[in-house]
Amino acid sequence: MPKTPERSAIVGWGSVTPLGSNPNTTWQGALGGRSGIQALHDPWSSDLATRIAGRVEDAAFAPLEPILRRRADRCAQLALLAARQAWGMALERAPGLDPDRVAVVIGTGIGGLSTMHEQHMQLSEGGPSRVNPLTVPMLIPDAPAGQVAIDLGLHGGAHAPVSACASGAEAMMLAQMLLNDDRADLVLAGGTEAPVNRLGLVGFSAMRALSSRNDTPEQASRPYSTDRDGFVLSEGAGVLAMMRDCDVPTGAALGWQLASGSSSDGHHIVAPEPQGIQASRAIDDALRRADIDPADLCAVQAHATGTNLGDLAEARALRRSLGPVADSIPVYAPKGQLGHLLGAAGSVEAILGFQALREGILPQSINADPLDPGVDLAVTTSGPVKLPDHQSERFMLKNAFGFGGHNISLILAVPCSTAARLD
Repeated sequence: MPKTPERSAIVGWGSVTPLGSNPNTTWQGALGGRSGIQALHDPWSSDLATRIAGRVEDAAFAPLEPILRRRADRCAQLALLAARQAWGMALERAPGLDPDRVAVVIGTGIGGLSTMHEQHMQLSEGGPSRVNPLTVPMLIPDAPAGQVAIDLGLHGGAHAPVSACASGAEAMMLAQMLLNDDRADLVLAGGTEAPVNRLGLVGFSAMRALSSRNDTPEQASRPYSTDRDGFVLSEGAGVLAMMRDCDVPTGAALGWQLASGSSSDGHHIVAPEPQGIQASRAIDDALRRADIDPADLCAVQAHATGTNLGDLAEARALRRSLGPVADSIPVYAPKGQLGHLLGAAGSVEAILGFQALREGILPQSINADPLDPGVDLAVTTSGPVKLPDHQSERFMLKNAFGFGGHNISLILAVPCSTAARLD
């Protein structure tokens, strides 16, 4: 039988997304039904089939020192911004932390893609002498984790899970493992991605994975909708500060990660196993480890990217794992607003999940209407849904799935008695 882990308390979080430069503005945008998807007007995008994406506003990078802007890929820069927010919040709620006992786990699906593209252009057009000597340390996938540890002076270990679109959620799973194994007292865990460039858009477009609704960008990301035509590429980062619940000062926890489940499809490098059988195993694993039943859940936050195969596979997995209660548990698909942040999606969306549980309201899944008849779930297509407060805690299932068949499911929780807006 799966071992029930000690719950991990969340004592801080930070995010930078197409909806906002911090978690509060991102949450307000999500709750207000706003889309973060925009048309691209950069000269490099003019001849592309897909010219829409979710981008972080330039002003969000203002806190970064000029040297970091020169020496860190945009992927690492986003991680630094989110990690500084989470770390600052954690120090306020749990002061006196020993930097030698603080670990960093920052996942990414791709890493420094813009550096790779830019430096290849320099090599092709100007020759070897034009290549930046920092090319390799800027593009490697572990650079964001390393940069965060350097920036904040943390020495408890720096780790970089690379599991495509499940990377951010897997970072949260690994953080709980590190805490339960007493390898750290606090872990900054999450994901980051900066794929919105010519190479990123061309690569995903060549797979026919992207929406091409260039004339209506705010309506382009349509998870679970019958007329979806692919996902929308986005950038951003999300980081959560996690501790063992027994070590957290009274009242400092914003919520808890009860447990995580995982599995691998073992099916295809890109396509999910179509019936969602292994994804269902990850969901079941998370529920068993959290020691809760499907009926205890008050909400589901779906991976739901807006691709035909992926959406239907997840819908089948949820129906298989949740059974009859899937008729009534509200399902939120955040990528309709955020687009797909790839390796950052799991952690950015998890923060939204905690905020929804604290507020007692699940946002609308915009652009999901009309719902695909094959999606037999209670998707929040009509508007925000009030969450019940008759139990002592609210529980949410959060899914994250990645190319190659990486499946991660998390169980998030907050106490109903203290659920409140975080100003």
